[in-house]
Amino acid sequence: MTAARTQAHAQAVDAAIDLFSRQGYERTTVEEIADAAQVSRATFFRRFRSKEDVVFADHELLLEEVVVMLAATRPEARASEESNNRDAAWDPAVDPYLEVCRAARLVFDHHVGQRETSLARHRLLQQVPALRDRELVTTHRYERAFTAYLRDTLPAERSSSTMSIAFAASVVAVHNAVLRRWLRNPYLDLRPDLEEAFADLRRVAAAPSEATADPAALAPSEAPPEPDGRGPGSKRVVVAVLEEGAGPDDVARAVRDVLA
Repeated sequence: MTAARTQAHAQAVDAAIDLFSRQGYERTTVEEIADAAQVSRATFFRRFRSKEDVVFADHELLLEEVVVMLAATRPEARASEESNNRDAAWDPAVDPYLEVCRAARLVFDHHVGQRETSLARHRLLQQVPALRDRELVTTHRYERAFTAYLRDTLPAERSSSTMSIAFAASVVAVHNAVLRRWLRNPYLDLRPDLEEAFADLRRVAAAPSEATADPAALAPSEAPPEPDGRGPGSKRVVVAVLEEGAGPDDVARAVRDVLA
């Protein structure tokens, strides 16, 4: 992304959020936002399409950056659906779980680096339900990007849709939980908390493959229960239910407890 494009989007986001905060979302017109952002009405609609979109315009660019960053570690040979030997393109030096966490950290750092904009947008979202819905759409797009990357990049025995979806959703949930804590107290440095929570998620995600790779390493008392008769290589959906406001440690602990 070019510096000029980034600056234009940031200027439009700041102008829109400022006007919405001072005048109200419904009373602010596209013309007023375009004037404040120093662009024409036609240019505004070509770039942003609607009032809702302009509030999250910086995340459109950020999502592109995330996809490009992940693509840099995606094995090219696995892009061919004609190849049946998926492991042939697997690079053991790449940890896809770590790459997804790095991408999520990029999003977190963007929020922290644009503190005033992030705080103003957060206050605005509490007032405008339509913007909260739009935020959910943005969150799901990050989650889908993470899921698609994991499905295409993990080794064959770990790349099932269920496992990829579960890890991507967990990373997004932990990121959002820590971000909400930061938004409530933006002077805290919560990056170490985020790193620790992501590390917990990676340990949980890697555990099944490690156990499968060396079954003899498990003592009889440590062997996973199989009450329904499923084989040791079978897949299962894991659901963890937490109270509202649960922190990243609670999320990671709940996932670990269920998998255990």
